[in-house]
Amino acid sequence: MGKKGKEAARERREQRRREVTLLRAVPYEPHQRWAWWTGETVAVVTGANRGIGYEAARQLATHGLHVVLTSRDAARGRDAAEQIRAAAGKPGVSVEWRQLDVTDAASVEGFATWVERTHGGVHVLVNNAGVNFNRGADNSVEFAEQVIETNYFGTKRMIEAMMPLMITSPHGGRIVNVSSRLGRVNGRRNRIGDPSLRERLLNDDHLSEELINEMVMKFLEQTKQDNWSSGNEWPQMYTDYSISKLAVNAYTRLLARRLLDRPEGQKIYINCFCPGWVKTAMTGWEGNISAEEGADTGVWLALVPQEQATIGKFFAERREISF
Repeated sequence: MGKKGKEAARERREQRRREVTLLRAVPYEPHQRWAWWTGETVAVVTGANRGIGYEAARQLATHGLHVVLTSRDAARGRDAAEQIRAAAGKPGVSVEWRQLDVTDAASVEGFATWVERTHGGVHVLVNNAGVNFNRGADNSVEFAEQVIETNYFGTKRMIEAMMPLMITSPHGGRIVNVSSRLGRVNGRRNRIGDPSLRERLLNDDHLSEELINEMVMKFLEQTKQDNWSSGNEWPQMYTDYSISKLAVNAYTRLLARRLLDRPEGQKIYINCFCPGWVKTAMTGWEGNISAEEGADTGVWLALVPQEQATIGKFFAERREISF
């Protein structure tokens, strides 16, 4: 892409950013507010003590949901919940915190037990907990196992634990997975190099949990053998993070296919979204949009009226994008 092309792309992004800013200013009408406007809807947001997760929790609470803010660090989670209540400036904002480590099966199981006992279930799950240890031009895979375990297996673990607890209604349960454009199968600058693997990942008849797991385990094995970078098989930018989000995207599509035939009144809508390059600790504060803006599409997917709800799609700036 030449200089003019980059400038045009930048202008399109800024135009869409302005459009979404205007959309965010439009309040939800009473007829658009499904069960959550009563304040009885329970939303769980993982990794919510800072950044995009914190903003998603804050915005959902401001819209009237009861938010369970989770954090691996208990003290930070408690402080974040208190900050949301203090910053609201109005009564009725309902948020509580709970310690949760999505990489620990026992922690997830204990959390699920608590949710069922305390709230009877959950209406909305926002899977935000994630890590990325690379910055700028870095592309180390030193922490690849931790990245894959948190971003992909942690998300999968939460979905498996929360799915049986989703409170169904005519409006449908909502699962929102925070992902990234870096996880696109056919990204222009960051893609899977193996054409056969790309084809299988994009083909619903071939896509399976086994295929996704085999892909990430093959990559992890190659990182241990230090031959992961030969042959251009894997994405070249933030490789471990990109593969973890590619797995999240594929798993979202796979699970959507399983959920598609659920009868009315028992629907669960699962989608993923890219928040963009956000100014958070994860990006070293080098992003070009705020966490408030980055969280918007995820909150929108959680709250969109049932007649507009989609399943198994990938979004950015409130618009569908390709996998």
